[in-house]
Amino acid sequence: MVTERFLRGKDGVQLEPFERARLEAAITETYMVQPRKTIVRAGERLNQSTLLVEGFMSRYIDDRNGLRQLVAIHVPGDFVDLHAYPLRTLDHDVETMTQAKVAIVPHRELDLILEDFPAMTRKLWFATLLDAAIHRAWLFRLGRLDATGRVAHFLCETNVRLMSAGLSDGKRFSLDITQNDVAEVCGLTNVHVNRVLRQLREDGLCVFRSSTVELREPQRLAARGQFDPAYLYNVRQPSSPPTRQQA
Repeated sequence: MVTERFLRGKDGVQLEPFERARLEAAITETYMVQPRKTIVRAGERLNQSTLLVEGFMSRYIDDRNGLRQLVAIHVPGDFVDLHAYPLRTLDHDVETMTQAKVAIVPHRELDLILEDFPAMTRKLWFATLLDAAIHRAWLFRLGRLDATGRVAHFLCETNVRLMSAGLSDGKRFSLDITQNDVAEVCGLTNVHVNRVLRQLREDGLCVFRSSTVELREPQRLAARGQFDPAYLYNVRQPSSPPTRQQA
């Protein structure tokens, strides 16, 4: 079942078995995409949305000089461009970060789902609102945290999102992205991220090595990144929200 991770572990919005079966039936194809492949271009007219089944994907915007800013990272179970259903076009590009398996849901199928299963409207809407909540957290991270806080916040967020997908035990998970990707997420240089990761390791908070992240002190790391997981709306949180403090 390729939709098994969609809304998995989310508070109060799990799909009923018949709803998940209907979403499965709406998928017209699944296929593998190689790493670093752009699958949607900004301004492109879209008549389908993409569910990420395996791997990692990003949304990004290029500046005039061709430098990229990542504005979102997607994990398995995410509808990467569900917001394209009402918008029809996106204002950013979508790219695979790793090899990825994707499932395609045509917008005509979404029309039928919303007509025949009105209770699913709220659940699909929730998925887009969750994206918006994550965007707000990213704005906070870039606007208010120092370099170490930004990286700590990003790693804590990724841990919770992968826990929801069943891909983290709360302290250890696979993250097959590059140090440069982390830099583009956090608005830092590659060299700066290298220093931050070394400092987090020396402080005993976290180790990111060989595509594996180990959170050795999750609560301390969350405090360092002023990370409160409430905006991710998971049923089970890895720890109590830390008191925010200047990072």
